[in-house]
Amino acid sequence: MKIVWLSILIISSLLLVGILLRNKLSWGWLKGFALHIVIAAGLLYLVNELAIVEGLHIPLNPITISTAVVLGVPGVLMMAGVQLFIV
Repeated sequence: MKIVWLSILIISSLLLVGILLRNKLSWGWLKGFALHIVIAAGLLYLVNELAIVEGLHIPLNPITISTAVVLGVPGVLMMAGVQLFIV
């Protein structure tokens, strides 16, 4: 059963990559998304390295970077607030 699911995953991934490479509109979207990921990771890195607030450390993992990509600077501030006041 695992082989069936793995083959479905591989085939669907290859089809998705084929669609992305075929459409020119997807390149702009893909570049923008990659730029947002880099900016979000850089912002989280700066927050951790500058250490403006003592004891504030937001780990760089897929969840925190995704939150920063989707919500932007308010998302980073939200994660900092959660880190300081709840955790």
